[in-house]
Amino acid sequence: RLAAGERYVPPPRKLSAGVSFGAEHFAETSYYFEGGLRKVRPYYYDFRTYCKGRWVGRSLLHVFSTEFRAQPLAYYRAAARAGRLRLNEEPVRDLDIVLKNNDFLRNTVHRHEPPVTAQPIQILVENDEVVVVDKPSSLPVHPCGRFRHNTVIFILGKEHDLKELHTIHRLDRMTSGVLMFAKTVEVSKRIDEQVRERQLEKEYVCRVVGEFPEHEVVCEEPILVVSYKVGVCRVDPKGKFCKTVFQRLSYNGKSSVVKCLPRTGRTHQIRVHLQYLGHPIVNDPIYNMEAWGPDRGKGGKIDKTDEELLKALVEEHRSKQSLDILGISEEDLNSSAENKDCGNSGDCTKSAQADPASENSYPAEDAEDPERNDAAACPLNSDSNLETLEQNKELGSWENRDGQTGEESSEEKDPLCVECKITRRDPSPKELVMYLHALRYKGAEFEYCSKMPEWAVEDWEE
Repeated sequence: RLAAGERYVPPPRKLSAGVSFGAEHFAETSYYFEGGLRKVRPYYYDFRTYCKGRWVGRSLLHVFSTEFRAQPLAYYRAAARAGRLRLNEEPVRDLDIVLKNNDFLRNTVHRHEPPVTAQPIQILVENDEVVVVDKPSSLPVHPCGRFRHNTVIFILGKEHDLKELHTIHRLDRMTSGVLMFAKTVEVSKRIDEQVRERQLEKEYVCRVVGEFPEHEVVCEEPILVVSYKVGVCRVDPKGKFCKTVFQRLSYNGKSSVVKCLPRTGRTHQIRVHLQYLGHPIVNDPIYNMEAWGPDRGKGGKIDKTDEELLKALVEEHRSKQSLDILGISEEDLNSSAENKDCGNSGDCTKSAQADPASENSYPAEDAEDPERNDAAACPLNSDSNLETLEQNKELGSWENRDGQTGEESSEEKDPLCVECKITRRDPSPKELVMYLHALRYKGAEFEYCSKMPEWAVEDWEE
């Protein structure tokens, strides 16, 4: 029995804990192709979560104002008026409501995804145990940050009817090449054990700046994560042990093709070690930038604090209108200062497989795993723009979304969505390619290889 005025909270229900996505997830939206890019039609999406322990006893308004600052409070008020914020499946009318343990939150947002390359995913091997593909550059492996449908998992499910795949290993979003998925839990565990025991041999190929030494080079510099949100690492004595073996394959007078054999599996390991050696990947959007200084990080020489480095990197990409290439956006930067509890990395190299039922830790922002992007939308020019939406007749139009076709929904403009009001520069297909490719993966009972990329041919020129 409840005391007078006390709010009832239903007992928690178990969210489906799966590693796969089904037909209802794939049907959320559709793709279209334009200018060599694969694009996703904007769509409505529910972010869902249970109340965090630290939120208990705090009001929704306080949580929004302290932890989810990507949007002005006026946005959340307008979203509540539009019926998009729900607490225990009841519309939230008052943001002053105090949260209780087991409160279930849901927020409906109009979601936009960045474009990726239109290059198709080539299936190298498919049998009863595994699916092995040649992943194009610019595609994340699975949903993370601002990406959901523009990911390998969703493209394989939607276009190749390959569902219920288990991720065995991951590649950086900008890295192309051999990527394996298991079809069963048993196969996944078996190969994962080989990965943990370091029985999996990995061979990469890349094109680097300058004339790389002809002899074998071994780099064992420890690597430290500078920022999970931006996805930046550097060599540092306080970092984790790493080892990479490099062998030059060719030199065309300007750049070298190098074979890379990582003996450990740290985030951005190959890229950071190459930068340290003074031969960064030719078109690396992080580790071959002026922001690192005149030597571009060679020998670990940076002469900047981590904060100064991050600011310089962001400013360099902002000036080129290429924050999407970096894996972040203006709204990410507006959301909050660096926070390692909810900061994220654009490459999703270590993040756990998302649960399709509760893909994110909070419904208002796409703040998922500590190593994923968030998908916060940037503030409007003034709170008054949102306040006036209370009288806007379009506000309820999103509720009729289920009956729309892809063509209709792609033309829809959502009155609360900031992205709908912004025109962004599309990246060129060339900008979405980085010259780092996973060429071969070899285990105890298998060996999978892809073709050498065109930029790795000996006499290739930019």
